[in-house]
Amino acid sequence: MQEEVGHYDLGVGIILGAHQSIGFKGILLFGNESQKKKYLPDLACGKKIAAYCLTEPSSGSDAASIKTRAVPSADGKFFTLNGSKIWISNGGIAEVFTVFAKVPVETPSGSVEKMAAFIVERGFGGVTSGPPEKKMGIKASNTADVFFDDCRVPAENLLGEVGDGFKIAMNILNNGRFGMAACLSGTMRAAIEKATDHAINRTQFGNKICTYGTIQEKIFRMCMAQYITESMAYMVSGTMDRGYVDFQLEAAISKVFASEAAWFVVDEAIQVMGGMGYMRSAGLERVLRDIRIFRIFE
Repeated sequence: MQEEVGHYDLGVGIILGAHQSIGFKGILLFGNESQKKKYLPDLACGKKIAAYCLTEPSSGSDAASIKTRAVPSADGKFFTLNGSKIWISNGGIAEVFTVFAKVPVETPSGSVEKMAAFIVERGFGGVTSGPPEKKMGIKASNTADVFFDDCRVPAENLLGEVGDGFKIAMNILNNGRFGMAACLSGTMRAAIEKATDHAINRTQFGNKICTYGTIQEKIFRMCMAQYITESMAYMVSGTMDRGYVDFQLEAAISKVFASEAAWFVVDEAIQVMGGMGYMRSAGLERVLRDIRIFRIFE
């Protein structure tokens, strides 16, 4: 499904991916039976939208340096959540958030802060969102800051244990990365189709340009990049289906290769189409803006 969505609109692909690949993936992977029963039915059918809240103004790739804090109540019944998250996909439309925060824990040697993951509902109160970001691309996707101001999160909404937060965050991202390769595989296929159709029908110097070696080599290399990307996506998903848990390296490689390959393929498609490819009517200008973010996030 992700591959087909990527064929038509990466913005829609981000909405779906932010929802199911990372938004509620933590509940699926680390939630207890009560949490799964409460949240997964509405999330799986799309009745409620989910978002993944990790990135902060002062912490991007360095996930362990987050500043958002969740302080447990004296009776242990809830946590009070305070902090902010930035550039959250689905941030303005989600009802359920997987939120990462530091929790103060008393030890014999003093107080320490441990990272934890929480299921937070917008309906808990104290959860607000900023306006949609004005982005270069993926404009169909809602991207917004999310703020938590004295949000009271029931203790039963803790995912795993206090201290498991970093492990949960990384596992969720690893599970989502292969989906990006699948999505971009579809995007590359669409670009190749446009370039090939143009090459077959465009005549220059008395010949269809598809008969020229330079054009043939460009299309061949585009197809090669798409084939490798698609193969990696299926390899990683097959590994996951067979129950393997050690696929972090393969997932990361597929994400990096796919994002670089997609940029190459779309750029080459524009080159094959020449001046026509530079026109908005060709549809590749939007795609080039959309795929740029894939070389940055996750």
